[in-house]
Amino acid sequence: MIRFEHVTKKYEDGTTAVDNLSFEVADGELVTLVGPSGCGKTTTMKMVNRLIEPTAGRIFLGGDDISAVDPVELRRRIGYVIQQVGLFPHRTVLDNTATVPHLLGVKRATARARAAELLDLVGLDPAVYGGRYPEQLSGGQRQRVGVARALAADPPVLLMDEPFGAVDPVVRERLQNEFLTLQKSLRKTVLFVTHDLEEAVRLGDRIAVYGQGSIEQFDAPAVVLGAPATPYVADFVGSDRGLKRLSVTPVEPGDLEQPPVVHTDDPLPSGLTHWAVVLDPGGRPHGWISAEQASLARGTVGEHAHRMDARLPVGASLKQAFATMLQYDAGWIAVTDEADNGRFLGVLTPARLHEALRRSTAADAQDIPRDEVELETVSGR
Repeated sequence: MIRFEHVTKKYEDGTTAVDNLSFEVADGELVTLVGPSGCGKTTTMKMVNRLIEPTAGRIFLGGDDISAVDPVELRRRIGYVIQQVGLFPHRTVLDNTATVPHLLGVKRATARARAAELLDLVGLDPAVYGGRYPEQLSGGQRQRVGVARALAADPPVLLMDEPFGAVDPVVRERLQNEFLTLQKSLRKTVLFVTHDLEEAVRLGDRIAVYGQGSIEQFDAPAVVLGAPATPYVADFVGSDRGLKRLSVTPVEPGDLEQPPVVHTDDPLPSGLTHWAVVLDPGGRPHGWISAEQASLARGTVGEHAHRMDARLPVGASLKQAFATMLQYDAGWIAVTDEADNGRFLGVLTPARLHEALRRSTAADAQDIPRDEVELETVSGR
């Protein structure tokens, strides 16, 4: 969808903002551009909608050389979201969102109906917020309106320049979650500029790590964290990149242990060594029971099972798994298949979590599937 071919941007004072840049962004892909201030990432983005013109090289959008496209027409094909949003203070939220369709000649009623749909899509009830003005909204709400306005003309491409950088960390995480959910359904082609590596890792299908005016590494987040291409990238992602990698490494069925299992309507078992997971009639986690409790009590398993709160779905990140363990002070968490009505798959322990992280890192380094990795172990006496 977006292709850079040997693009350079030099200014009259001799500064080279971008130097011989070549990369592609696939249709429906979200690519994050990350790097320190002044590295050229925002310049790269602004050249896509011709707010900045390149000195050399060519940029293609959907197969068209953008230098041959009228800038106004080009920008109508691109949604643009910036940190400070840029809403019109004298227009309501609904009219702000309907701005671009209205400029494109869409009838006012149709444009407003589309705006109402999009406000609802980004979590703002149009009946509640549509008639308000930007000053009546929180920072997070204004950012949602900015995203809705960028989507109003249904552009194939979104350019997002530090869109969540001006809100507090809690709101920022919520906006990131909402945007990821939105992107899963809309599959827009997105260039997303950020200086925050964790945000880049969390959102991007691929990450472009910028040095000074050039890309040092362009790869999947897990690869950037697990196998930095250059000393610069290794220094940029930091010595704690293993911890950051937890957020992009999913829990897979092969990571799980298979403990003893009993069911709620079973009589209390007499042969337990330590504990067992208790399942309901549908095969979903109900709780757990200890060997001591099973040996001392009478009745059915379901009558004596402990509640089990430490659980998460397969495919969740290792970071979520670790956080769940800490939240419930749990030595293991139950993992379920939400696509199969929450069926129990196994348990993840701290040791297996660590092993999953090691396998993921080794798999990327060797370019093989995780289940084919053979880990070295150190045995002692």
